[in-house]
Parts: sequence; structure tokens; C-alpha cells
Amino acid sequence: MTRPSAITTLIVVLVAAVLVAPAVVSTFGITLLNYIGVYSLVVLGLVLLSGIGGMLSFGQAAFVGIAAYATAWTSALQGYSPWLGLLIGCALVAAAALVVGAVTLRLNGHFLSLSTIAWGLAAYFLFGTTDELGSHTGITDIPPISVGSFSFVAGNQIFYLIWPTLLISIWLCYNLLNSRQGRALRALRGGPQLVESCGVTSIESRS
Repeated sequence: MTRPSAITTLIVVLVAAVLVAPAVVSTFGITLLNYIGVYSLVVLGLVLLSGIGGMLSFGQAAFVGIAAYATAWTSALQGYSPWLGLLIGCALVAAAALVVGAVTLRLNGHFLSLSTIAWGLAAYFLFGTTDELGSHTGITDIPPISVGSFSFVAGNQIFYLIWPTLLISIWLCYNLLNSRQGRALRALRGGPQLVESCGVTSIESRS
């Protein structure tokens, strides 16, 4: 079986498993699968940054927190649609990543890893000491995501929101790694010389 055929078969099996899982798995099992799906979305970023790019990061939770608080603040405190909150959360995380990346990517080795710890701790204490964000208690009474009159409330309903999102994200990451930007990302593990040999200007050469 060729590689494209194997990948197509794997995708079909995964989609079929997602469709039938709520009908054959217990309620507790669905809850576990939902947690696995959410955490897998978080891990995808680590796979790209650390597993592929070779840059060890300990601050991934900070970006998750920024998106979560932005979505909760928009929907629970401001009364807007959770879908708008998700869009604002994604935009805010992208902006934060650009700012943090511009500052920290000039560091190398363990200095880069230590800086990500600092960013993660800074975000934790910022959220925990801001009264407008619920302080250490957090934001409560967050409305569920809805499509028309249908709301994703129960575990077997949220399952059909989490896992299609995860599968689409995996597909996007796969296509990213096969693009020019993805090849540059793979080259990061080899250092700035390897990156520049791929025709990509490294940060070190700009400074």
C-alpha cells in the first residue's frame, strides 16, 4: 500500500470511529475521549514546535489560557456569541504568539526553554490576580456553543464538536508540514545554517 493510500485509509477509519463512538462507548468513555481530544489539540502545537522544530517550550498552557479567558470573557461577561468568543480567542492568541515569538526566538538552547517557563508563569499570575477575570476562581456560567437551536451541552454532543475539530487540525498540520513553510519548520532542528540552506532567512542573520 502506497503512503497516500495508507493515509487515506487511516483518515476513513478515524472518521468512521468518530461517527460511531457515541453509540458504542459508555458515558464515562465519551468523557475520557472528550478530554483526550481537547488535550490532543493542545499537544499539536507542541508537536510542531518541539517535536518537529526542535525548540523545547514549557509555556503552551499560557496560550491555551489566553484563548480560554478571551472566549469566556466575550461570551459569559459581555453576552456575545461563543462563536465570536472563539474567533476573538484565536486572534488574540495569534497576536500574543507574534509578540512572544519576536522577543524569545532570538534565544537559543536552554535560554529559550527557560523563557517559555517565565511566560507561562506570568500568564498564570496575571489571570489569577485580575478581578475582572474572576481572580483565582475564574469565570463561571459560560454559555454553551450552539448551532441554531441545538446546543453542545451533553458529553456525546460536545464529542461531535471536539473530535471533528481535532481531525481537521491534524489534517491542516499534515498539509503545513508538506508545504514550503513546513519544510522550513523541519529544518529548524538543524540550526540556522540548515534553515538558510533551504532559502529561509533565519532570525540570527537578521540581527
